[in-house]
Amino acid sequence: MQIKALGAVALAAAATAAMAGPAAAQTSPARPEILNQLVSCRGLTDSAARLTCYDRAAEALDSAERQGEVVVVDRAQVTAARRQMFGFQLPTITLFEQGERAEPIGEIETTLTRAGMSGEGRWVFTLADGSVWRQIDTERVSFRNQAGEPVRVRRAAMGSYLLTAGRSRAVRVRRQ
Repeated sequence: MQIKALGAVALAAAATAAMAGPAAAQTSPARPEILNQLVSCRGLTDSAARLTCYDRAAEALDSAERQGEVVVVDRAQVTAARRQMFGFQLPTITLFEQGERAEPIGEIETTLTRAGMSGEGRWVFTLADGSVWRQIDTERVSFRNQAGEPVRVRRAAMGSYLLTAGRSRAVRVRRQ
């Protein structure tokens, strides 16, 4: 199981590459050298040498992970990170596209923590997942402004999103 997790993603190195710019974000992140060393142990034919190689490489990888030089994530953690980024306009980060192609997130469902009017008379919604969404249209909307009210945010045209609180009409919003 742990060896399987090693094949997931080395987050720290790839995230740095993704932040370098759009061109860097479009290429697949290089596999960390420390993982290459572990994988190369498979090529040894002598059982004792292979075991020694695996032990040394596993210890180095474990040490790097404990020190934060390498971060190993599983598919569930990638899905959670993608959900947390829902609504932000980010460049394509191939770090999250390793392995099986994940379905794009088209909507989230959560609950309302609080909502209030901004200075310009538009709603600002804070959701239970910690995200904050600001109304960008000028249409009036009424809803039960109570914590725990169900909220759905879905993708809309032109990079905007539509938020529905309870049974209210959809409000065009942008993630803050």
